[in-house]
Amino acid sequence: MENVDLIIYARWVIPVRPKQQVLENRGVVVNQGKLVAILSRQECESRFASEQVVERPHGVLIPGLINAHTHASMTLLRGFADDLPLMKWLSEYIWPAEAKWVDEHFVEFGAELAILEMIKGGTTCFNDMYFFPDVVAKVAKNTGIRASVGMIVIDFPTVWAQNADEYLDKGMAVHDVFRHESRIKTTFAPHAPYTVSDAPLERIRMFADELDVQIHMHVHETEHEVEESVAQYGVRPLERLDRLGLLTPRLQAVHLTQLLPGEIETLAGRGVHAVHCPQSNMKLASGVSPVSAMRDAGINIAVGTDGASSNNDLDMFAEMQSAAMMAKHQTLSAEALPAFDALEAATLSGACALGIDSITGTIEPGKAADLVCVDLKHAASWPVYHPVAQLAYAVSRDQVSDVWVEGECLLQEGNPCRMNEDYILDAAQEIANRIAADE
Repeated sequence: MENVDLIIYARWVIPVRPKQQVLENRGVVVNQGKLVAILSRQECESRFASEQVVERPHGVLIPGLINAHTHASMTLLRGFADDLPLMKWLSEYIWPAEAKWVDEHFVEFGAELAILEMIKGGTTCFNDMYFFPDVVAKVAKNTGIRASVGMIVIDFPTVWAQNADEYLDKGMAVHDVFRHESRIKTTFAPHAPYTVSDAPLERIRMFADELDVQIHMHVHETEHEVEESVAQYGVRPLERLDRLGLLTPRLQAVHLTQLLPGEIETLAGRGVHAVHCPQSNMKLASGVSPVSAMRDAGINIAVGTDGASSNNDLDMFAEMQSAAMMAKHQTLSAEALPAFDALEAATLSGACALGIDSITGTIEPGKAADLVCVDLKHAASWPVYHPVAQLAYAVSRDQVSDVWVEGECLLQEGNPCRMNEDYILDAAQEIANRIAADE
């Protein structure tokens, strides 16, 4: 009999790989942060013993959800400026508010609030793009979540840096500090083609190759962005990025609502990852990403929430549901983005985009035990004919009962294990009160 750290017995286990597999009444064995085995109860009890055994008779166990694009600390601007088009929202409200209010304190408490929301909603990893990435990384480390922290680059000065060289220098310093952390990685995060000029993008391409890290960027988010690129550079943003050598498997291209058929072929041929943010795109009226056409072309499609000021939540279950529904509506095909594919986009595909699919994204022996249990015995998701259909179309994030990252419990029966929820909520409201009083 082998002693292990944890055994979880669940009514259903969805490994995600092999595709379409649904296992029933299984035990998932975890030791030293890794997945050891997925076995029947009888096999588990005959081979393994643990002081920590979790019973979830109505639970479905899935890989942790991966939020492939967000701006975590913008939780503190949730609802600050709603119902506006993207460029007006950014230039007249968000950027001025950030210039006045964003500092290390703001980023710290905004990140804590975001991580609390994400963990309670079943997200075990997030891909962030915001100022003070060093602070976001520290908060992620302290809370136990997995994070890919963006080394942001913008041409204009902000509270984080004054020019492209300083952004890059500070980003490289963050990379050096956190490069040995198992749950923290870094990625270059040039904001968008319209905010970053050619020279910094060329340096980012060179450094990304040298350091073997990904590149995380808003691309083709709006029609206005494309028109401005044509006016300024004579080509659409994707062609410009291609000329700069940035269309590679390192690139996580976020939004992609404005694509021509030839551009879809180019993205597929270059191995670029697409990050789909359906709710943000709908709320800002930015456009609709051609998810079905991209999938048919073989492009890996991950899912992200975007920031809480443009969504207005960090709910990956709602994002999965929106992605599936939008694809069906856009193509007038009920077979577009089926339930399992939506779940895959929120797990394994996100891991592939972040370059961590050898670590997480599926429930397979040898991978990190990044796991989420969802209780399906709720009025909204019962009875169960197929658990994956319930995950994609019926459940809410409030049904997440348990979350583990590297086998460490971060949420137990709906209660955070490492975070003081009341303190975080009070601190966030205090900051919001100061912002509101100044309006």
